[in-house]
Amino acid sequence: MSRRNKKQVFTNVEVIDAAAKGKTVAKAPDGKVIFLPNAVPGDVVDVQTFKKRKAYYEGKATVFHKLSDKRTVPACEHFGTCGGCKWQDMAYEHQLFYKQKEVLNNLTRIGHIELPEVTPILGSAEQYFYRNKMEFSFSDSRWLTIEEVQSDKDLGDRNALGFHIPGMWDKILDIKKCHLQADPSNAIRNAVKKFALDNDMEFFNTRNQTGLLRTLMIRTSSTGDIMVVVQFFKDDKEKRELLLNFLSEEFPQISSLQYIINEKANDTIYDQEVICYKGEDHIFEEMEGLKFKINAKSFYQTNSAQAYELYKITRDFAGLTGNELVYDLYTGTGTIAQFVAKKAKKVVGVEAVPDAILAAKENAELNKIDNVSFFVGDMKNVFNESFIATHGKPDVIITDPPRDGMHKDVVNQIINIAPDKIVYVSCNSATQARDLEILDEMYKVTKLQPVDMFPQTFHVENVVLLEKR
Repeated sequence: MSRRNKKQVFTNVEVIDAAAKGKTVAKAPDGKVIFLPNAVPGDVVDVQTFKKRKAYYEGKATVFHKLSDKRTVPACEHFGTCGGCKWQDMAYEHQLFYKQKEVLNNLTRIGHIELPEVTPILGSAEQYFYRNKMEFSFSDSRWLTIEEVQSDKDLGDRNALGFHIPGMWDKILDIKKCHLQADPSNAIRNAVKKFALDNDMEFFNTRNQTGLLRTLMIRTSSTGDIMVVVQFFKDDKEKRELLLNFLSEEFPQISSLQYIINEKANDTIYDQEVICYKGEDHIFEEMEGLKFKINAKSFYQTNSAQAYELYKITRDFAGLTGNELVYDLYTGTGTIAQFVAKKAKKVVGVEAVPDAILAAKENAELNKIDNVSFFVGDMKNVFNESFIATHGKPDVIITDPPRDGMHKDVVNQIINIAPDKIVYVSCNSATQARDLEILDEMYKVTKLQPVDMFPQTFHVENVVLLEKR
């Protein structure tokens, strides 16, 4: 083993802070930072390092001498193995504290932004069972715990229907109860697994590319709609219809039952035909009387209740009077654009995904909104002088880019256009901070509101209002 990665043990180390991506921070005796995946600030632990870098170590807490008063008992039996809810062992008020701290640190340290008085982070009313979409994977060789591997007992059924082990594309943890999506999600998943086993349906093997059952998607909505999509690896009409008929009869509340035959190597569905077996090929989400049609491939914020709060903050920050031309960049399926449209003169939405723009136009027609226009194309190419000349100079720009933030050409074009206000919604305050630093010469951050969309995880959204200096 190289000296660089030589393992070390540090004893009685206090965990002092939370870091990015759900890790926590301790200090080694030599002053270097240690990043830990399995501790809570306030714990006193022994650490086994497994990686050494110039400025830090990565390690794992192996012995807990003192447990932090910030701890709570995880609700889920799969916590610690699943990896989906890394902060379930930290009480919610402390999760919120560290999320807000991360946002402020990123904006000041990366963006060097002078911040206004910060409104406390908006927590989620529901801390569990808040997601409206879950995707589960089938496997014929489920992930085994260390105890199972070391046991002499017969391991029995090796089939799994659950989640990928973090960082392992072919390892699936069998899930008995997930605390992220409300019923009947758990009931549907467990019933599908039992029925498949009882009827000798083969679970997928990723490495060998064999088996029948690949994935199960469950979508729910605030209107009570339920969508279930089963992905099969091959077309076995008899077994496919057997399973789908069972689902239809066992769960009559399913309003959209669909399936996919996907014979390619990966299980992404965006290039696949989704076939409606029973009911509609979509469900509806509703917000302030607006209806949003959602199909199997649609993007929609996965915490419906908190998405409503996020959009209200965005609209409030925009401060629309009814006379403004608004550009909604990275508009997705046009949800924010339609949500603010009644307060604007006109809204222009731009998005790179053609299917999303089709959905945006369809939803605008459904909602009888005639002051929105949607255009498709790569933002850095579409959002140019010609586009502005055609559609008008915006008074307000709302931007909600992906995790990578805005392309520098888009940021520079915003500076060239110089709208009166910019409302920047971000799921990654680090890239948001990078973009804000470029905008800082012309714009001042006058409002800032972190929003927790995903309790029990380290993810946090942030909304910023920029006004001309």
